[in-house]
Amino acid sequence: MVYESIPRTVRIILLGEPGVGKTSLILSLVTEEFTEHVPPKAEEITIPADVTPEQVPTNIVDVCLNEQTLEQVAEEIEKAHVICIVFSVDKQETLDKIASYWLPFVRDNCPNDYRKPVILVGNKIDLIDYSIIDNIWDIAEEYPEVDRCIECSAKTLTNVSEMFYNAQKAVLHPIHPIYSIEEQELTERCKKALSRIFKICDLDGDGVLDDYEITLFQKKCFDTPLQLQVLDEVKSVIAQNIAGGIENECITMKGFIFLHCLFIQRGRNETTWTVLRNFGYDESLELTQSYLYPNIKIPSGCTSELSYKGQQFLTQVFEKYDQDKDGMLNPTELKNVFSCCPRIPWHNLRYTVPTNEKGYLTLQGWMCRWTLMTLLDLQNTSAYLAYLGYNFLENDTQKSAFHITREKKIDVAKKQSSRNVYQCHIIGPRGCGKTSICRSFLGIAHKRIKPHTNERGDAHSCDSNCCINTVQVYGQEKYLVLREIAITRVSDPLQPHEVNCDVACLVYDLTASRSFEYIARIYIKYFAESHIPVLIVGTKGDSMVMRQEYILQPEVFCSKYQLLPPQVFNIKENKHDVLVKLATMAAFPQFQAAWILFSKRRHLKHFASFAGDNTSWWKAGIGVAAATIVGLVLIKILNFQRQ
Repeated sequence: MVYESIPRTVRIILLGEPGVGKTSLILSLVTEEFTEHVPPKAEEITIPADVTPEQVPTNIVDVCLNEQTLEQVAEEIEKAHVICIVFSVDKQETLDKIASYWLPFVRDNCPNDYRKPVILVGNKIDLIDYSIIDNIWDIAEEYPEVDRCIECSAKTLTNVSEMFYNAQKAVLHPIHPIYSIEEQELTERCKKALSRIFKICDLDGDGVLDDYEITLFQKKCFDTPLQLQVLDEVKSVIAQNIAGGIENECITMKGFIFLHCLFIQRGRNETTWTVLRNFGYDESLELTQSYLYPNIKIPSGCTSELSYKGQQFLTQVFEKYDQDKDGMLNPTELKNVFSCCPRIPWHNLRYTVPTNEKGYLTLQGWMCRWTLMTLLDLQNTSAYLAYLGYNFLENDTQKSAFHITREKKIDVAKKQSSRNVYQCHIIGPRGCGKTSICRSFLGIAHKRIKPHTNERGDAHSCDSNCCINTVQVYGQEKYLVLREIAITRVSDPLQPHEVNCDVACLVYDLTASRSFEYIARIYIKYFAESHIPVLIVGTKGDSMVMRQEYILQPEVFCSKYQLLPPQVFNIKENKHDVLVKLATMAAFPQFQAAWILFSKRRHLKHFASFAGDNTSWWKAGIGVAAATIVGLVLIKILNFQRQ
């Protein structure tokens, strides 16, 4: 897929002094022959797309000062995409008028100071036997909008079609965004864009493009294979013209950029533009909105996750930039990953995802961070996948990198979640130990830590209070996102986005006598009538436990509201089973229903004992089914005895 922002129709206007041959050039192009009887002005003509080299419809407009006012000419300039200023090579005064009148007039009538490309056309070369191109370069240097100069003859048809073709090219493949005529060098923006393209095509990250990578690049941009002989010739040209352009028979970035400079110097702007547009660039060398943000809708009640393709691509990116192959990305390697992006999108990684003891990203942490970003900010994730080259090979857009889950209400109805990423809100009063649970989830020893801040110093970014890791739920790897929800006063209302989650963990401090009251009131107000599974957790279990000053003690409260018994969390023991329970409750909401069924029977004590043993959770479903079957058998036996 090519992402372009080029006109659907090219509009060419011909300006110049009377008698220079503007009308003759148009008629010679259309009729392919010269006519002696030329009208004062040609009617506007349209050349169909199928007969133009660029396959774009082209309108050609003739201007006659004897029949049009300057205001009308100014209107035509404003509507045009490219201006051809024609002069007669045998009349110096017509050339002088270009710099003294026509170019300033064009500038003055371009809207918003936008400099439209200008082609200087020297007509009637059949009347002289020398070239006047050298006399024009001084004008071109003073007016950067001059794209090129062409000598032609309407009478002999010399370069007539080339003149209009180059006018098309000046619009469709403009030179000024990519090349500085004054410096005879690519622009910095063009170099930056080509550097990103090179890094994307360098699949193994070794700093050069080998034959296989060049072949893939050729197929992506031009959809044709590159013959081995042609490739050898290209390498030879690079090696002969620039030192360091070829290493070990491979093309370096230096050689890659030089090659495009050579294309442009030889008038092949379209080659470089084809490459740029295939990698998402528009005329201003910015990545287009359609390239960065394909239309992906997330219906209400659904969430976004990485697809298998997305995970596969990101794994390849990790392995590509893990230069020392130690299974992690150090700060330099992470910086290299995002060298072709506007900025590094993440900060505070150590307290968000799993890292090693130095805070370096492991592959697990890398995938966790992308999973969190996909969940919370799909648009930004899509853009960064584009920057990194997700669309390079077989993918047209980033849509295939994502999976949109089914609606939450369907999961509730089926009593089983189809998702792989679950959101758990850790809710509790300040100082109750919410952060300890999150740090434990990441394997970090708890210590007092300053609040998260994003790159702008904002402590309230969408993911600044989140952490994510993987958990095993019945042998399947799932992602669990923990988000801390701070409560200053129980009277402060929770916002809908603070309540809505896959599972809620209500946390209280076992050593603070009024701590449980906070979460008890929170549960009654926000969760008692919802379908959200809730687990109550008491922290600081290694200290002296205080009796809670509330009308119901935690165990009685959970029994009354048919919740699992309160879980005790001790940071020193790193009780990971609490987190597994939370993930399991999110994945299988029926476990809460199973608890309700058992509590209605006289198996409360038995259920509480196995609920505390993580290895026995899988028996819950079997136990419910067995109890139901036994009950049915007993009923049948009693009915039989009565008969």
